[in-house]
Amino acid sequence: MRHFDFSPLYRSTVGFDRLFTMLDSLGQPDQSQTYPPYNIERTGENAYRITMAVAGFDESELSVEAREHTLTIKGEKSEDKGEESQFLHRGIAKRAFERRFQLADHVEIKSASLKNGLLHIDLVREIPEAAKPRRIEISSVASQPKQIEAQNL
Repeated sequence: MRHFDFSPLYRSTVGFDRLFTMLDSLGQPDQSQTYPPYNIERTGENAYRITMAVAGFDESELSVEAREHTLTIKGEKSEDKGEESQFLHRGIAKRAFERRFQLADHVEIKSASLKNGLLHIDLVREIPEAAKPRRIEISSVASQPKQIEAQNL
């Protein structure tokens, strides 16, 4: 396994520390998170949807939070204080989870909904006008040569 030391780049760059942190984390072995399963789909030119299978969780047991280019989804199952049951087979997971997604610049959460055990999170990328590429017209004005006059002192 290769490991790159980005510390010399930290000293000579400003504002790229998040990029280097992401690159550094790519080299780390993944914790093999497979629960809960999820899909990421593109629903439009600048629209995305994350769909996560959270069967058995209620809205009050889920939290969706966006902070500094990171989307965090947490699920904590409350304990059933009802009847004590004896399970012969338990295939429905009841464990807590936390899943993080790195969001690109200008990506914001539009909505979140829970339907039929699927948590849908709609995202939209809204690039501000100042950051959008713009076309600059080239004018064809015939330029006249300018004369420079010397001044006598």
